[in-house]
Amino acid sequence: MNIILFDSAEIGKPLPRRDERTLHLLKVLRKKPGEVFEAGIIGGNLGLGRIETVRLDGSLFYSLDLSHPPPPRFPVRMAVGFPRPIQIRRLLRDLSNLGLQAVDLIGTELGEKSYRDTKLFSDGGAQAALIEGAVQARDTRIPLLSVYNSLEDWLAGRVWDMPPSSQETSSTRPWSAYAGGSLSRSPILIALDNTRPEGSLALLSALGQPMVMAVGCERGWSDREREELEKAGFLRLSMGERALRTETACVAAAVLALEKIGALG
Repeated sequence: MNIILFDSAEIGKPLPRRDERTLHLLKVLRKKPGEVFEAGIIGGNLGLGRIETVRLDGSLFYSLDLSHPPPPRFPVRMAVGFPRPIQIRRLLRDLSNLGLQAVDLIGTELGEKSYRDTKLFSDGGAQAALIEGAVQARDTRIPLLSVYNSLEDWLAGRVWDMPPSSQETSSTRPWSAYAGGSLSRSPILIALDNTRPEGSLALLSALGQPMVMAVGCERGWSDREREELEKAGFLRLSMGERALRTETACVAAAVLALEKIGALG
């Protein structure tokens, strides 16, 4: 853990003995009462925590001094055709770690329907993966996560057209906070397609613009889905001739998107 994150509802309560954060502070970092550690509130500020006491039962009392805002989430939204459940956890962790603003998981025609039945969204596993990615990045904010039954539902919702006031949540920051742009600026819409691309993502210029990216399931897009994406204004671009695993394609596309908008400069 690069930072210890707390939920706002936990403030003022001791960390239990077997809490992974307690174990990390005492067993891995070997912190003692009076010593400080990097800390933050999920969706809130960053700063320092201080171990006050460790009780005989192993529970840990702490205090927090959080005065620094978290780093901005970058204006990249990633929609992904449902991958295997074991991949979903890794994917959410990595996309959160990279600082994306939102992640949408969508059912696709060529995707395996059973993948949508994962319990990650009901047992807290998806949220835990997003938080794990934020912890690695020393961040307190996580991407806004949404699930859609089909590509049609996602396109009909046009979530990327939401006004700034409704996008401003505990897990997002406006584009203006990042690079002096405006959330009212229309994003560039890209569907990754290595089978029938119109061009290459490598040739795209998107400096200072938000970006929405759609990545198909393991078997890619159907022809009908390609037509629907085109009607919605998406450019079908490739990342080369190699067929990539879904999670690999998403991470590679996210990094390229961040580079294109100037987030890595």
